[in-house]
Amino acid sequence: MTRELVAVAMGRRPADLVVQDGRWVNLCSGEIIEHTDIAVLGSRIAYCGTDASGMIGPKTEVIEAEGRYLLPGLLDAHVHIESSLLTVTEFARAVLPHGTTGAFIDPHEIANVLGLAGVRLMLEEAAQTPMQIYVQVPSCVPAAPGLETSGAELGPEEVEEALAWPGVIGLGEVMNYPGLAAGDEALHRKVAAALRLGKAVGGHYASPDLGQMFHAYAAGGPEDCHEGTRPEDALARVRQGMFAILRQGSAWQDLVPQLRAVTEMGLEPRHLLLCTDDRHAGTLLAQGHMDEVVRLAISRGVPPISALRMATLNTAERFGVAKDVGLLAPGRYADILLVRDLSELEIDLVIAAGEVVAEAGRLVVEIPPYPYPEEARATVRLKRPLVPSDFTVLAPSPAGQVAVRVIEVSENQVRTRGLTLKLPVRDGAVRPNPSEDLALLAVVERHHGSGRIGLGFVKGFGLKASCALASTVAHDSHNLLIMGTSPEAMALAGNRLAVLGGGLCLVKDGGILAEVPLPIAGLMADRPVEAVAAELEELERGLRSCGCELSNAFMTFSLLALGVIPELRLSDLGLIDVASFSLVPLFPEG
Repeated sequence: MTRELVAVAMGRRPADLVVQDGRWVNLCSGEIIEHTDIAVLGSRIAYCGTDASGMIGPKTEVIEAEGRYLLPGLLDAHVHIESSLLTVTEFARAVLPHGTTGAFIDPHEIANVLGLAGVRLMLEEAAQTPMQIYVQVPSCVPAAPGLETSGAELGPEEVEEALAWPGVIGLGEVMNYPGLAAGDEALHRKVAAALRLGKAVGGHYASPDLGQMFHAYAAGGPEDCHEGTRPEDALARVRQGMFAILRQGSAWQDLVPQLRAVTEMGLEPRHLLLCTDDRHAGTLLAQGHMDEVVRLAISRGVPPISALRMATLNTAERFGVAKDVGLLAPGRYADILLVRDLSELEIDLVIAAGEVVAEAGRLVVEIPPYPYPEEARATVRLKRPLVPSDFTVLAPSPAGQVAVRVIEVSENQVRTRGLTLKLPVRDGAVRPNPSEDLALLAVVERHHGSGRIGLGFVKGFGLKASCALASTVAHDSHNLLIMGTSPEAMALAGNRLAVLGGGLCLVKDGGILAEVPLPIAGLMADRPVEAVAAELEELERGLRSCGCELSNAFMTFSLLALGVIPELRLSDLGLIDVASFSLVPLFPEG
C-alpha cells in the first residue's frame, strides 16, 4: 500500500479522490494551513499539501472545499454500542452524519448475556460498516462476581483468547476496582495478559476516594478512566500517568465540571480524551454525538484545536492507533470532515475510509443490516410468569415501622446514595409509597430461569400513579429490572418483556403505555434508529405522565443494578454495598 500511496504523491498514478482548497487543521503542529489539497487512494491519504492537481485523473472524484476547514473524523474514546439500544450498523448510521468515524468499544453488555460469542458478533458487524471500530475485551463479566448472576462468565483463559483476535486492541474497563486493589488473582491475570501483548488496559475507578485505594488502582495496570466527575478527578488521573476520559452521555454528564481542571486549574489537556459512554438513539438523532461533546467543550472555554485533539489525536495516541486514525496525514485512513466554523462544528460533509458517507447531516450510503443469528435472541428465560406476590417485601415485624435501606438516584449522575429510612409496615409487608417518592425495585434473574428475585426500594424517580417500568437493559448483568408503585403493574411489565424477548415496557393503570422491543440479547433493537428514537420518545412521555420528570430517566434506571458504582445497588441476590463490595440486608440491624 505504501508503494501505491507514494506513486500518487509523486504524480505517477491518479488519486481516487481529491479534496481541493481547504483549510487544513493540523493537530500535530497546531496550525491551520490555508489552501490545502488532500489526495486519497482507496481508504488512505496519499498527500496533504498545496497542490494535488497533478494527481487528478479522468476518474478522480474531486471535492471543492472552498475554504472550509478540513478535520480528521471524530473518535469516541469509550462507548458501549449496545447502550444506544441499536445494532452496530444502526449506530454507524446515526453517528456518521455527525462526523464520528471511529469508536473504541467495550461490548461487555452483550458479553454478560452471550459471552465471547456476543463479542465476536459485534466484531463481525463492525467490520461491515465504514467506521473504524476498535474492540476491547470485557474484563469483568460478571462485573461483581459473587454478588449477581450474569448470562456468561469470561475468565482469564477466555480473555486471553479474545485478546489475540484481529480488531481487538486491549482489555476493557476494569470495573472491579476493589478486587484489583485487593489482589484478586483472576483479575490480575487478565490485566497481565493484555500487558504482555502490549495492548491497552481500560480503567473504571468509580470511587470518589483519591487516597490509597486510587493509588493502588493506578499501580494495577489500568491506563485510563472515564468515571471522574470532578476537576480533581481529572487532575489525579493525569498525575498518575493515566488518561482522563471526560464523559458526556445521555444521562451521565461529567464533562463540564471536569473541564475546570483545564480552564481554571491549568491542566495540560494532552492526556484528556472525550467520550459519550453512552447515548441512546433519541439523543443521537436530536443532539448529535461527538460533535456535540466537542462543541460543549469549546463553549466552556477550551480552545477549538485543544477540544478537537481531545476527540481525535489524543484518543488515537492513547490506544496506539495514530498511524491509522486521529489526524489528517499521509498513510492514515481518509476520515475527513469538512466544516465551515470550528466552534460551531456543523459538519457539511463526512468522508470515511475514502468514501463520502454523509452530506448536510444525512447519510448518503447504504449500510446493509447484519443478520443476527437466532441464538442471539430469546434470551429472557424466566422460571415461570411473574405474579404480584413476587413483589411483596415481608417485614421483620408485623406492624409499626421498620428501618429499610433505600437507593436514591440523582439526575444525570451514575452514582447513587444509600439511605436508611423508617417505613411503615402494613399487613406484615413494607409497601411502595408514591407520596414519599418511594417505589419498589426488583431484579429478576433472566438468564438461567432460576426464579431468584432481589427486592428493594428506590427514591428519586417521582412515580405518582399506578405505574411500573421494566427493562432487560440493567447494567451490567442485564437481568430483568422492574420498578413500580404497584405489584400488579410490575408483574404485567415484566411478563410483557418475556414475550418480547427483552426491551423496555411501561405500564400505567393496568395497561401497557409504551414499549421498546429489544430482541437481540434483550439489549438491541432490530429496527432503524429512527423507529427506536420514536419509541423512546413515547416512553419518556409516558414516564412524565407517571410523575417522573428526570431527563433520560430510563438510562438512570438501567444503572440501578450496576454493582461496581457507589453507593448502593440491587441484584438478583440482594442489595450491594459497593464500598464493601458485599451483600447487605434490606433491613439493617437496629
